Amino acid sequence: MITAFEFLNKIKWDKRENPSLYTIHIYDRILKKNIEIKYTNIKEIGKSFMTIKRNDEETEIPLHRIREIRKSSKIVWKR
Repeated sequence: MITAFEFLNKIKWDKRENPSLYTIHIYDRILKKNIEIKYTNIKEIGKSFMTIKRNDEETEIPLHRIREIRKSSKIVWKR
């Protein structure tokens, strides 16, 4: 199985992919629910964290919080 890290990088570097079609669904421990993040909000992808930029704020999110990745509304990766 491909890891979330590998899948995120595939979207980033594969010329055939359109990153604006992707959303990342993570589990927020504080809100205790899944949250949707647009792939285009990802500023940086590290081995264990991704940096998200929204509303002029940067947040680091551990990759293990990713529950699924969707292209349009179709699930293309799931933990």
